[in-house]
Amino acid sequence: MTSWWQKAVVYQVYPRSFQDSDGDGIGDLKGIISRLDYLEKLGIDAIWLSPVYKSPNDDNGYDISDYEDIMDEFGTMADMDELIAEGHKRNIKIIMDLVVNHTSDEHAWFVEAKQSKDNPYRDYYVWADPDAEGNPPNDLGSTFSGSAWEYSELTGQYYLHLFSKKQPDLNWENEKVRHAVYDMMNFWIDKGIGGFRMDVIDLVGKKPFEKITGNGPKLHDYLQEMHHATFGGKDLMTVGETWGATPEIAKLYSKPERDELSMVFQFEHSGLDQQPWKDKWDLQDLSIPALKEVFTKWQTELSSEGWNSLFWNNHDLPRIISRWGNDKDYRVESGKMLAILLHQQKGTPYIYQGEEIGMVNYPVESIDEVDDIESINMYNDRLARGYAKEDILKSINAKGRDNARTPMQWDYSENAGFTTGTPWLHVNPNYHEINVKQALEDSNSLFYTYQKLIQLRHDNPIVVWGDFTLVDTADENVFAYYRELDGQKWLVVTNFQAKKTSFELTEEPKSTIIQNYNDKTYQKGQLDLEPYEAVVFEIK
Repeated sequence: MTSWWQKAVVYQVYPRSFQDSDGDGIGDLKGIISRLDYLEKLGIDAIWLSPVYKSPNDDNGYDISDYEDIMDEFGTMADMDELIAEGHKRNIKIIMDLVVNHTSDEHAWFVEAKQSKDNPYRDYYVWADPDAEGNPPNDLGSTFSGSAWEYSELTGQYYLHLFSKKQPDLNWENEKVRHAVYDMMNFWIDKGIGGFRMDVIDLVGKKPFEKITGNGPKLHDYLQEMHHATFGGKDLMTVGETWGATPEIAKLYSKPERDELSMVFQFEHSGLDQQPWKDKWDLQDLSIPALKEVFTKWQTELSSEGWNSLFWNNHDLPRIISRWGNDKDYRVESGKMLAILLHQQKGTPYIYQGEEIGMVNYPVESIDEVDDIESINMYNDRLARGYAKEDILKSINAKGRDNARTPMQWDYSENAGFTTGTPWLHVNPNYHEINVKQALEDSNSLFYTYQKLIQLRHDNPIVVWGDFTLVDTADENVFAYYRELDGQKWLVVTNFQAKKTSFELTEEPKSTIIQNYNDKTYQKGQLDLEPYEAVVFEIK
């Protein structure tokens, strides 16, 4: 059975940075509603909405204090209902961000849990006695630096937080926790949402005392229970964020007969520019052969079992043109190449806000300009360990999460049309050259390449269902592959570098489907490829 999300394209909105409607410098739900016509013009099928729930905002909304209320800065539940309804009018579904590995320490459950060891909510979280020396029970580390255990004076025990100390981990071994989560999910399903993106869902089966965090032994039992208690049989889209997934693990999540999720986000490709066995801040150049190998593995191994997600960017990753494209000399060309390369693959593509107009990273010169808690913690940690300040900032400018979170660039007016007030995070000063107004007025802009790629997926079953085969190329920096379905054959050719090269076209092209160097004609034989050139042919 096919589902709507298999030929859909999803657009991620980071609400804080998308559009401010009331001049407080913070994006909000009414701002998103005001831009739905723009998203309808782009052609997307769903919005993945980063968290808008009530939150003290220690980790930009991923620390939730009330799952059934809206953050004051973003608006009201009435605004949320209006967004869902206005999306439906435009055939745009709203995918909620489900953050259930942890809550905020200001959630009513945790406020109760920390009061005493015999509180009814104590077992909603993970607690442990100090060891014999009074230290944490083990050396489990937080993703945001330091120990994953925080001491609570009130009861003399430690609680677990795999992220910020203001994000205590829920205890999924407690059946009451699980059913409270399912009740909350059904609250949102009843409102008419299109599904859930599930934040770090691979951590909910953790066994912290055995130092198992991802892919714990009961993870899939929990997901099957969740499926049957909530979204099962409702044709909703569910995507799990799974940093540790392999293709074999991804099949467990996304094989339809297993009754778990629609698909997962896997991040193997996104780690290719970091040094092996180091963390994301330790940089190395991207190897195109390695990228080809990873994409091919995921395309072929999930081809008939499970389903792929396709993405370059999100709120946690730097802007792809600055990262693996060329944001100096070939911003538009490399942006189009990256779009064509990704969107012609099999799976559900995700576009992160601003990606469709070619937004780029905004380098900072001082830690005072940084908002992201992960970057700030890493900076202080590495400074204390003797790293040079310049080297730390270089890592933050390359990989820091603020790069993706600078406000959306709408037009030429002050603050890029994002707000009439003072923006919560600096606007990239290049908005005079890169903005939506400019993109819509230029028929050759990156926006229209994305619009056409979305239309191609909607109109051509080969893009949705076709088999993927990598093509061997003489130049290792040329990434080429076939898509084939029912006797139809498309060839995708991309030059992943800032210099010219060639590609041997062994079959006569029947037509050119899409290209990023306009009015160029092609025939069988040696193709001369321009820097970052991308072209898709129909072969037969």
